[in-house]
Amino acid sequence: MTQARQVRVGVVFGGRSGEHDVSLRSAQTVMAALEAAGHVVVPIGVSRQGAWLTSGDPMRELQAQSPLFALPSGERQRGSVLDEVENLALQAQKSGEIAVIPANGWAGSIDVIFPVLHGPMGEDGTVQGLFELAGLPYVGAGVMASAVAMDKSIAKQIMAQSGLPQAPWLTVLRKEWTRFPDAVIADVERELGYPCFVKPANLGSSVGVSKVESADELPAAMAEAGRHDRKILIEKGINARELEVSVLGNDEPIASVVGEVIPGHDFYDYEDKYVDDSSQLVIPAPIPEDVSEEVRGLAVRAFRMLDCAGMARVDFFLERDTNRVLLNEVNTIPGFTGISMYPKLWEATGLPIADLVQRLVELAIERHEEQRGGGA
Repeated sequence: MTQARQVRVGVVFGGRSGEHDVSLRSAQTVMAALEAAGHVVVPIGVSRQGAWLTSGDPMRELQAQSPLFALPSGERQRGSVLDEVENLALQAQKSGEIAVIPANGWAGSIDVIFPVLHGPMGEDGTVQGLFELAGLPYVGAGVMASAVAMDKSIAKQIMAQSGLPQAPWLTVLRKEWTRFPDAVIADVERELGYPCFVKPANLGSSVGVSKVESADELPAAMAEAGRHDRKILIEKGINARELEVSVLGNDEPIASVVGEVIPGHDFYDYEDKYVDDSSQLVIPAPIPEDVSEEVRGLAVRAFRMLDCAGMARVDFFLERDTNRVLLNEVNTIPGFTGISMYPKLWEATGLPIADLVQRLVELAIERHEEQRGGGA
């Protein structure tokens, strides 16, 4: 690993979404890797209510309020952690408190921002716009790519127009479901069938996602997804393996080796990912070489199609009976927890995490300079 100079990197974590707790875990990994790469880390926490914490120990303060970090202290029934996470997120959304963003001090002392804010109000172009206004280089996709990739419904429409293979889906507004539930059920049965998956269009980490086996289960799933978003995505259930690829770069992105996720639960849900560690990550995925090349090629194509930058994790389905590859979604701020695929896939490709975050910082600076007219 080579390093031109020491950089002061502001790592922003927490946030107002249902993925607040996961963000804290990701940020711990990112900050340790940045320090290992020789950089100065400036921790910047964002509370569930949107207050920006820039003094003291923001990480410790937010961890004290996190159900995930309280796990070792006692027994919990399955589902209880996610319930706490969701309730805290919904309370924050409804609190009406005004976010407090520092007007001076920290911005001028930071060279690059590394946002580790998963989900809405962090991964959706909102804070990216703030950094643009502040004139700060930042890691990851820009405003447009972040916003489009966050909205799974819009992203799927763009991918479909580009000819990228996907599973069938429907988008339903919360009001449509409330007013015309019978019509929605008829559409689901005609276009998708059962099982299907119901999820908020703008959220991640499997928060608010339900597997629906029959029409009787649809109302509860729609209500759960509707708690988090006015736009609800319903996807056809596919008998498939789950593959993931990490992408790195700006205008000339490259793809990592392909990994496979083997869920420990009925599907790869929140608790499977972050609470009980029951899922398995297989790297590299045991798939034919031609399938691996197809997946990697589609990942780069999707990255370019959305005009992503820096990093993204692209998720796929591999149908068991046909070996057909289907694009699932693009994540512009992938997880960096101890079990997250993005850094693990790059490590397996030959890029340790300290080198990975170093490259991400370099890409952020390169993109910023190019936008200002200083690039090649």
